[in-house]
Amino acid sequence: MFALIDFAQVVLNGVLIGLVYGIIALSFVVIYRASRVVNLAQGELLVLGGFLVWSFTVGLGIPLWAGVLIALLVSVLAGMLVERTVFRPLIGQPMFSVVIASIGLMILLRGLMQVVWGAATVGFPEVIPRGSVFIGPFYFNTTLLIGAGLTLVVVALLQWYFHRTDSGLRLTAVAEDHATALSMGISVRRSGAIAWGLGMCLATLGAVILFSGGSLGLSNATIGFVALPVALLGGLESVRGAPIAGVLVGVGEALSSVYLDPFTSGAMSMVFPYLLMIAVLLIRPQGLFGWKVIERI
Repeated sequence: MFALIDFAQVVLNGVLIGLVYGIIALSFVVIYRASRVVNLAQGELLVLGGFLVWSFTVGLGIPLWAGVLIALLVSVLAGMLVERTVFRPLIGQPMFSVVIASIGLMILLRGLMQVVWGAATVGFPEVIPRGSVFIGPFYFNTTLLIGAGLTLVVVALLQWYFHRTDSGLRLTAVAEDHATALSMGISVRRSGAIAWGLGMCLATLGAVILFSGGSLGLSNATIGFVALPVALLGGLESVRGAPIAGVLVGVGEALSSVYLDPFTSGAMSMVFPYLLMIAVLLIRPQGLFGWKVIERI
């Protein structure tokens, strides 16, 4: 009986962690839908968003929620600036050029953040309450529980935005085919700017959830490479696929950490997201919920 409760506790913890991964994966998805860019520097954008929150709240002493809202607005502008200066000139260029630009952006952001905020870690403000919540025999991390709820709200809002608003429908058209969107009078550049601003905003929101009450530093950027398999697994065009894939990865990580890490020197939970991603992509290259593109020759 106790073993079953322990197993269920591990699974539930994995679900919460996976949903938080999902909100970071959504930042990949939103950017890819409009610009066809798999941004390898998304982890750095996440940390940049975290430093913006820290600067406005701790650095400038602005009241907590006002500082967070200002940071989210500034992060939108930062995302649009990245799109305008780095990726817009590469529209129509080979994918190799885009990948190299993404790697260059990663290095550039790390250098700039080190110059502005230094290499040492800083204490992140407690935006979301810490502690535990007990429901029956199970306990939940309060921060992760609220973060998981925020992820589900964001998914619902993005689904509504992409399928019910004019701006969202234009982004969806751009995601399907740039040439077709242009023929319909839709500005691919404007859509790309909106997507990058929204993607950066989501990354900052993910930083608020992940780092709340903890520490923030350049090393936290590695979370981007954990969320990337989630985005690829769910499908880079799929909003609903991100949280589902996040849950699969989070539960797998949690179970691997408890039951397999003792036999693999702690390695299995680290490689599990990538093993699952490779296994699924071998069967469905577009991911679980990605769009299957049919090309005629």
